Amino acid sequence: MQTKVTAYDSTLRDGAQAQGVSFTVEDKLKIVAQLDALGVGYIEAGNPGSNPKDLEFFKRAAELKLQHAKIIAFGSTRRIGIQAADDNNLRSLLSANTQAVAIFGKSWDYQVTDILRTTLAENLAMIADTIAYLKQQGKEVVFDAEHFYDGYKANAEYAFATLKAASDAGADVLVLCDTNGGTFPNEVFEITHKVVSQFSAAQSGGVQVGIHCHNDCEMAVANSVAAVQAGASQVQGTINGIGERCGNANLVSIIPNLQLKLGFNCIPPENISSLTHVARFVNEVANMPFNDKAPYVGNDAFSHKGGMHIDAVNKNPISYEHINPEQVGNVRHILVSEVAGRGALLNKLQQIEPTLTKDSPDTIRVLEQLKALEHEGYQFEGAESSFDLLIHKLLGKFEPFFSLKQYNVSIFEPSADGLNSSATIHVNVSGVDANATAQGDGPVNALDKAMRKALADFYPAINEIKLVDYKVRVLDSSQATAAKVRVIIESTDQQQSWTTIGVSTDIIEASWLALKDAVEVKLMGCKN
Repeated sequence: MQTKVTAYDSTLRDGAQAQGVSFTVEDKLKIVAQLDALGVGYIEAGNPGSNPKDLEFFKRAAELKLQHAKIIAFGSTRRIGIQAADDNNLRSLLSANTQAVAIFGKSWDYQVTDILRTTLAENLAMIADTIAYLKQQGKEVVFDAEHFYDGYKANAEYAFATLKAASDAGADVLVLCDTNGGTFPNEVFEITHKVVSQFSAAQSGGVQVGIHCHNDCEMAVANSVAAVQAGASQVQGTINGIGERCGNANLVSIIPNLQLKLGFNCIPPENISSLTHVARFVNEVANMPFNDKAPYVGNDAFSHKGGMHIDAVNKNPISYEHINPEQVGNVRHILVSEVAGRGALLNKLQQIEPTLTKDSPDTIRVLEQLKALEHEGYQFEGAESSFDLLIHKLLGKFEPFFSLKQYNVSIFEPSADGLNSSATIHVNVSGVDANATAQGDGPVNALDKAMRKALADFYPAINEIKLVDYKVRVLDSSQATAAKVRVIIESTDQQQSWTTIGVSTDIIEASWLALKDAVEVKLMGCKN
């Protein structure tokens, strides 16, 4: 069995068709750099015949010095009834000046007769003419057999005829597409194996077989792996599986599944540890929330909360981890919570006070306080910085930087210039009173500004803090407007990020508690 499997990324083309995703040219160039550094073989970057933005991208991409990847321009077979050389879309495709191009064509007879509304023979001619023309222009050609698996199940003879037309015309890769995402892994394996047997490199002068899956039945990763096991040597997908409808096959899962589990070579082995970084980078550029539950790269992928699990992982991680998280650039998280037990808590406590043991009174006291706070609605596994502060305070290792005397928040509508709130705060810093007033876009923003204003002269480092996320969770909706709320705030100073929490029946107070912790975490770090 072949061990080399080429990773083909379509994030910038197929992934860009996901709802809410719109990459700028600069976004695309940044992602190309990350994908090339990861070591993928191909980067399908767009359709130059569809919009001016892609034309500009290909012009700028031609100047890139890539180490691993080839940029691919994407397009369709020629239009019905014309010569390939006269097709404007193919001319645009060639204008991208890429070494390789991808062409999709119909392989399902229904799509040909009822969607394209042409004859089966003309569709075969469109495939052959287009690929032959592109080969004459010196291009490496990847042929995407759209709807191949549905086409095979409806009319296997014709589906195979589309592959033969592409192969005879000189296609370098025949990619089998599960375009509707409805095929099961056993079907993918069986059908792919038949294609590989008929069109393998040894029998057809060098043509390879690839796989392109969609996730409408949540089987895109499994189907991609099954196709490779059946002999496919190119696997297509997107980073984090972004794409139209339910998304595409997720390369971030496919690559380690193939490489770490099955021994295939998809990317340089030394690069797989950057997988987590690339996954999070792409979602950041796409302005999409990252899936903490994502296999391999999610924040929760190697997180342990249950006390028995934590005890076992501390003894030997293989008890509850299928790989070492560092292999893919991730880290293990031991979550501190009411169900974690003393063993998990002790790891955290000993980072602050190494002399503590599992049976120390301080350990027991902190655990009891943790359980009481979580009963009130705190959830420290999502706000470990607040828990660190709590431990320092309970162990007498925290010296307050300031104390709150009073704050007052007012809201006024209609707003003036978008500022509808005002906050006044009174604090005391080492015996010195400080007062400040600020306006903001909402009461929390105003309170945050007033606190920073009051403390800035004492602690200039507070100006480095930037709030990057603010979440509110109603803990008991049956209490309506009297319900407790949990506020979680993520802050950064460009060097590191930290998350803090506040809980109260008053959303302003909950926000204040989280804001105050955020400032104290920063100042405690500066002090240390």
